Amino acid sequence: MRIFVPATFLVLLALAVAAPGLITGVDPLAADPLRALAPPGADHWFGSDHLGRDVLSRVVYGARHSLTIGVTATVLAVTAGVLLGLAAGLSPTWLDETLARSFDVLSTLPELLLALLVIAITGPGTVNVIVAIAVAQIPNYARVIRAQTFVVRRAAYVEQAVTFGRSRLAITAGHVLPNVLGPIPVLATIGLGTAVIAASGLSFLGMGPQPPAAEWGAMLSEARNYLRVAWWEALFPGIAITLTVVCLTVVGRRLQRRFEGRTP
Repeated sequence: MRIFVPATFLVLLALAVAAPGLITGVDPLAADPLRALAPPGADHWFGSDHLGRDVLSRVVYGARHSLTIGVTATVLAVTAGVLLGLAAGLSPTWLDETLARSFDVLSTLPELLLALLVIAITGPGTVNVIVAIAVAQIPNYARVIRAQTFVVRRAAYVEQAVTFGRSRLAITAGHVLPNVLGPIPVLATIGLGTAVIAASGLSFLGMGPQPPAAEWGAMLSEARNYLRVAWWEALFPGIAITLTVVCLTVVGRRLQRRFEGRTP
């Protein structure tokens, strides 16, 4: 039962990403200056912003921007992290030590700070934000895959495959890789929440999707100048970010407990 509520919210979130028009029929970019800063009511359930745009519609459509950035960055980070972790775990000692120390150094930096460093080099923009968040998360996955690779490469079935004369590539693809990926779904679920926070934070700083695009972090950035007179403009995108991260974390922790055999 405890997992039902967050799982249901994530399903609704997926619907908002795939088909936001099924949730709201209001254009998120349609401005009505005569209804600017209208409080929540029958016409605008979440109120309207400083340009008279419907906040509910912008929150629903904003899920597509925020989650697309988060999911894409997570996929890139997982892919690169798995490849680098495998390379470290299967490489000669000198190369493994070099990669491992690189992972350790990057892991000491807060992910948002590391993403900002990447943005400083590449410049702002949605694609660069995705790359920046992915780069910041790569060490988390690479370290886990490296540790798993050390365990799997010493397993009996791998040694048996070596005895049978199978090639290194065949052993890696057929025996090592499938058996080191177990923790990845759990880490990726939790990491997606972190990516959503990073995406919103970078957008808040003006480095992600640019106005008038509906993106949660950008909405918060626009709303900060109207907090005294229109609290709803910032409240609802903030709640959307918080609920998304909390629900992803709860589901991820439950997956982790199942993976570790601590729940039925």
